[in-house]
Amino acid sequence: MAQLTPQDFADIYVGFDAPVSRFDCGRKCAPLNGGQPVCCTTGDAVPVVDKAEFRLLRTRTDLWRRFKPYDSATRKIVNELATSCCAIECKGARFCERDNRTIACRSFPFFPYIDRDRQFIGLSVYWTFEDRCWMMSQMELVDRAFIDQFAAAFRRIFAKDKAEFDTFVEFSASMRRVFTRKKRKLPLLSLRGELMIIDPGKPVPRRGRPNEFPKWGPFVSESAYRRAVKEAEGTVPSEGLAPV
Repeated sequence: MAQLTPQDFADIYVGFDAPVSRFDCGRKCAPLNGGQPVCCTTGDAVPVVDKAEFRLLRTRTDLWRRFKPYDSATRKIVNELATSCCAIECKGARFCERDNRTIACRSFPFFPYIDRDRQFIGLSVYWTFEDRCWMMSQMELVDRAFIDQFAAAFRRIFAKDKAEFDTFVEFSASMRRVFTRKKRKLPLLSLRGELMIIDPGKPVPRRGRPNEFPKWGPFVSESAYRRAVKEAEGTVPSEGLAPV
């Protein structure tokens, strides 16, 4: 099977530039994370890219560099990477160049969910971030343009990289195991933008009701959020969430 090239990633970037929602969600989590959005700090999330994508980025910008592990957990991440991948880090949210964000940046906090029949049916979340990522508590705000572009980007990736597809097959299966064990409902955005639920132990998603998409951590309510920001010695955005 053909491998992805730097030009493939350049083409994908052009068609995958829609924000997750019309709101700048990073302004909501940053006050709880030392002023940095959770998805922009390697203390929370380490971007992993195909080496061809990194080669592309190095021709376009000096924003990115190889990630240097700083503890046993991050060393484990790097040591377990496939040979076709590498971990990288950027200069930080203040220096972000939107046109030079990685696929990982553009898609966070979502991943392509693959069902038991190996069909790409929607978007689900990297659930370990649910107590830190405001967007995971606001899935109804995800824009359809983002969903459409996300789907097109990953279909193109999967068409050329079977290993990447298999990675998400296994990750989706892992999520099903975890959520079944915890007797939790698995949240899903269908490729048509519908809020869906997969019940524990059941293979077929169904339409979800708003109260089946719980809010997490400091995002359970505005008062809880304000208390958490105060405890973190942060500042609540005075004008609320501004449109992107």
